[in-house]
Amino acid sequence: MQQALSLFSARGYDAVGIQEICEAALVTKPTLYHYFISKRGLLQALLDQHFAPLLTALETSSAYDHDITYSLEKVIRAYFDYARQNMTFYRWQLAMQFAPHESEPHQAVLPFLKKQFRLLESLFQQAEGDHGNMRGRSHAYAATFLGMINTYINLSYEQMLDPDDEQVYRLQHQFMHGIFS
Repeated sequence: MQQALSLFSARGYDAVGIQEICEAALVTKPTLYHYFISKRGLLQALLDQHFAPLLTALETSSAYDHDITYSLEKVIRAYFDYARQNMTFYRWQLAMQFAPHESEPHQAVLPFLKKQFRLLESLFQQAEGDHGNMRGRSHAYAATFLGMINTYINLSYEQMLDPDDEQVYRLQHQFMHGIFS
């Protein structure tokens, strides 16, 4: 799976064949097909394996505790920590999100994107009770917040910012300024 991830992230899912993965992993095609059934099965296994810890961290960090600022900081930290520890995968899944809509990689990653989005949207919906000016905007807030997080992560990958405590605060502050203004 590591060889497949390396190849897919370097050249894209469609540009990598099963034979190339088998050669890199030093396994035979029958062995790969035994465990994964198909290239799509391998893709699904990679996504399941790598998204599981991120989604678990998001489920925990997005639990609203009546302090929206603190809740958002926890979510940002969960993303930053995961992205720092899983750079190859995180960049690749971002690329798949923006792949052509009908493509196999995009369709495979879409349920994971939707799960993240639902967790964030739920956080903002729960906060509406404490912040009336947020009412009815949870969908837009989830989209904007996730977009900002991914932009900061990408900038950190390009060494244009350090995803440290100061950046967590700045991202949260910038986002919250838009809500409270």
